[in-house]
Amino acid sequence: MSGQDWIEKDFYAVLGVPKDADAATIKKAYRKLARTLHPDHNPGDAKSEERFKEVGEAYAVLSDPEQHAQYDQLRAMAGGPRFSAGSGGAGGAGFEDLFGGMFGGGAPGGGRVRYSTQGGGFEDLLGGMFGGGGGFRQPRRGGDVTATTTLPFRQAASGSTVTLSVDGRNVTARVPAGVSDGQKIRLRGKGQPGESGAPAGDLVITVSVTPHPLFSLDGNNVRITVPVAFDEAALGAQIDVPTLDASTVKVKVPEGTPSGRTLRVRGKGITTPKGTGDLLVTVQVVVPQRLTGAAKDAVRAFAEATSDADVRGNLMAQAKV
Repeated sequence: MSGQDWIEKDFYAVLGVPKDADAATIKKAYRKLARTLHPDHNPGDAKSEERFKEVGEAYAVLSDPEQHAQYDQLRAMAGGPRFSAGSGGAGGAGFEDLFGGMFGGGAPGGGRVRYSTQGGGFEDLLGGMFGGGGGFRQPRRGGDVTATTTLPFRQAASGSTVTLSVDGRNVTARVPAGVSDGQKIRLRGKGQPGESGAPAGDLVITVSVTPHPLFSLDGNNVRITVPVAFDEAALGAQIDVPTLDASTVKVKVPEGTPSGRTLRVRGKGITTPKGTGDLLVTVQVVVPQRLTGAAKDAVRAFAEATSDADVRGNLMAQAKV
């Protein structure tokens, strides 16, 4: 940023603070505006993005004691926002008159002092005055950092705190309950630091969840497949089903339940800020691999008793649709 920019821009007005505001007031105003105008909260809004840059630019100067003092000094000499380079009307001295007087360059007869653009102009001059080396850095948001972590299923379901090594520093992150395999978690301000007072970037963590032999997650719900015997499915039964908290719950299997039907147990899922899910129990009817003679006789008797029921009666009709 050039010295000319400093003269023309009212950083106090940009942040909405008085000219005698202390550091805490300036910081509080910046944080409030930065949160409101952050590009992540205003996607595609060019006006908000420009205001975000202006706010960062103003804070970068006013939060640095040395630059803050230089800014106030320069604007006091230049007459604040009313000053404009090259204006020498009746309202007062122009740019050349002001700096001509400062550096003993007044022209004979009160004439205007002209500065050659060869070898450096106004911005080079002010850059030397304030140690800017030709200008000041524009505030720039820090870059995002990515990381991965692996959690056992139960920790992913109940929530967990993990510590990650990121760019040579340890970052502690809270993984919310019910996180799914491959889900990304964004931690605001935990990435690379910003430049010239701009906000830091984010840390984006990709979570890998180790599968469980019985349970799986479906949003806030927990799924489990439970085997049942043929007679339990046919005649109905009450069975014990394990839950995620290592206890059991009794589930009623209605008479005539087919294999693949899902039964719901309310309130036995994952608890998150959005509420508590359910336990979804999918019934799998088990067919015995080996039957005794008596069992075979019983199955034959069953087949004979139900011979008038054709379980594939409409199969061909549906196939022709």
